[in-house]
Amino acid sequence: MAKGTVLVADDDSAIRTVLNQALARAGYIPRTTSNAASLWRWVQQGEGDDIITDVVMPDENAFELLPRIRRLRPELPIIVMSAQNTLMTALKATERGAFEYLPKPFDLNELVAVVGRAMAEPKKPQKQENDNEADGEELPLIGRSLAMQEIYRVIARLTQSDLTVMITGESGTGKELVARVLHDHGQRRHGPFVAVNMAAIPRDLIESELFGHEKGSFTGAQARMSGRFEQAEGGTLFLDEIGDMPLEAQTRLLRVLQEGEYTTVGGRTPIKTDLRIIAATHRDLRALIQQGLFREDLFYRLNVVPMRLPPLRERLDDIGDLARHFLRITARENLGQHTISTDAVERLKHYDWPGNVRELENLIRRIVAVHPQEAITPELIDQELADAVHAPPSAEAPSDDLSLSEMVERYLAHYFAGFGNELPPPGLHERVIREVEAPLISAALAATRGNQIRAAELLGLNRNTLRSRVKSLNIQIFKTPQT
Repeated sequence: MAKGTVLVADDDSAIRTVLNQALARAGYIPRTTSNAASLWRWVQQGEGDDIITDVVMPDENAFELLPRIRRLRPELPIIVMSAQNTLMTALKATERGAFEYLPKPFDLNELVAVVGRAMAEPKKPQKQENDNEADGEELPLIGRSLAMQEIYRVIARLTQSDLTVMITGESGTGKELVARVLHDHGQRRHGPFVAVNMAAIPRDLIESELFGHEKGSFTGAQARMSGRFEQAEGGTLFLDEIGDMPLEAQTRLLRVLQEGEYTTVGGRTPIKTDLRIIAATHRDLRALIQQGLFREDLFYRLNVVPMRLPPLRERLDDIGDLARHFLRITARENLGQHTISTDAVERLKHYDWPGNVRELENLIRRIVAVHPQEAITPELIDQELADAVHAPPSAEAPSDDLSLSEMVERYLAHYFAGFGNELPPPGLHERVIREVEAPLISAALAATRGNQIRAAELLGLNRNTLRSRVKSLNIQIFKTPQT
């Protein structure tokens, strides 16, 4: 017995043939057409249990057709395919009621699986969104790489929910940009978007900054101040660098997430809160949990939907689009019209970009500001990258020829370059010491075959101090017999 009828609309005959065969093998009855008019006629006649449609067709754009289908048959699931692999395409598909969006080229098995999910879901009308969105709006996330396609799909799904999101990624990958897109195209778009960098707030002021304070609650509190939770009411609160939040503030944040209310510093009356939380960090929170620096229960409260942003070195195919995007921005800022050649883009792809997209933007801006020529050439790229703090790996001296001090110095050059014109978050000394201390202690324990007394003597540490550091750093001890 057939599982149902799938209506397929695509002006590419090869795609229609492939889908026809795959759907038939999976037990469905496919009906294919090359135009939107036939698809609309079938829908009007009550045919089909599912739709697979391309966006661009000879007679009509699918985004114009989808609202009519949703009004006539709101229970009918629609799967949208497109070779226009942009964030806006994914968002439009979701906002206009698509069950799923798939970029071309698509995985055939995945598409058939999506059809199965669409057929299995209870038939219920989906929420209609306003069709008057700015079709030509330029979104901040650029790139057509496979890595970014998956990000776009996740973002599109999340705009239809109010779930808490945890965004992870290296500095400069665009975590706040993603948070803003989730807000601007989500259910709370008409409320405020409030961003707070946890690493930039003094530890003794974090609770006041988040929850506000009453007049006279502490020295210097001369008037009542609203906190970020109150300011974000009805909208989205973006907690950037959540991994740098001190433990005492984590406890209060957990209580808010659990109970849905908070009190101001010095206040007694609980305040109900209604907002969406989006958190972000460049740190490994699971490692911080093991070190006792981050609450595990808070992690699971925040990590409802995890989203990892890929570093630029994992999406090198996007560099050309990004560079041209930044040139359009500089042109609007009256810095002149500039172009970049294909060979120059290839030069950019051979750099490892420790500062990610932010570093690329800074490079483009520097070139536009410093060099008068309109065309950005490979030679100009070579000149600028040669002057960069961090050279391509192939140009580096072998690490075996460097002293420990030189290697640390190089590592820190990498680290600072990743922040562009900004400074790293406070607490850098402690973070660097931890990075060095753990492998040092591990090496000493390995050299002494797990003998903590001998390792303490080797390191010049008190035995109890060593045991405390081993526990704090979560270092595994493996004892091996003497040979």
